Amino acid sequence: MSHRVDIFVAVQRILPKHGLSRLIGKVAESKRPWLKNLLINRAIAAFSINMHEAASDNLDDYENFNAFFTRALKDDVRVIANNHNSVCCPADGVVSQAGTIDKNRILQAKGSDYSVSRLIGDSSSAQKFQDGSFATIYLSPKDYHRVHMPVSGTLRATRYIPGELFSVNDKTAQGLDGLFARNERLVCEFESELVGNFIVVFVGAMLVAGIETVWGGFEKPEPGAVRESNFSDQHLIYAKGEEIGQFKFGSTAIILFQKDRVEGMADLTPQAPVMMGQEIASLTE
Repeated sequence: MSHRVDIFVAVQRILPKHGLSRLIGKVAESKRPWLKNLLINRAIAAFSINMHEAASDNLDDYENFNAFFTRALKDDVRVIANNHNSVCCPADGVVSQAGTIDKNRILQAKGSDYSVSRLIGDSSSAQKFQDGSFATIYLSPKDYHRVHMPVSGTLRATRYIPGELFSVNDKTAQGLDGLFARNERLVCEFESELVGNFIVVFVGAMLVAGIETVWGGFEKPEPGAVRESNFSDQHLIYAKGEEIGQFKFGSTAIILFQKDRVEGMADLTPQAPVMMGQEIASLTE
């Protein structure tokens, strides 16, 4: 297994990942009916996508492949945990890893961890999360690709950090140190009366055509330039379970909480399937 993982990672190292992602992005934006319908049908078959959950199963309602990939769901197919103390899963997918932040390090895979400071691009902010809790959720191509709030909170700032575009699946997580702190990402810092400061990180990946947020739209990639935005004076408040953004292909969402704010996150089982809205932890009373 480890040999296959090494080869899988080695191939990715030499691929023109940004170029491929831009090319795929252009194709995915095509509005030619024959092309976008071909791509959609192939994706449904290849990834066993459940169209019964989609707000529309009519392909004519999707102007391009990206519109299909970031499709909305019917109102009743995801239930937001309504317990006042619940922490919701931010996305559909599987649990990559979850647990305690130890000495400013997050577990990536068995025997491998990485720095919170490097992940979020700010060492002083990282200190707030020492001994806190984290969960990493991997979204595969078959999953619903919108990200939602794990708890209610007010957006304070975002930080776009350019980087690589390695795949974020389990094979790469096992074989590439610091994967999530290497890839392009958008760090979203929130403040909540319930849990204090918390962070949601959108991690880009190979073939991801873009990260979008409900407050800023498409996050335009700018290689080499960290882009910080302050929203503290805009009173952007989002309820638990409310949509905050989306990916245009499979990727990863990471949530970080401060020490003694939530409990039960360490009980999540790696590779266990999860759905947006389900309770994955609870607030510490």
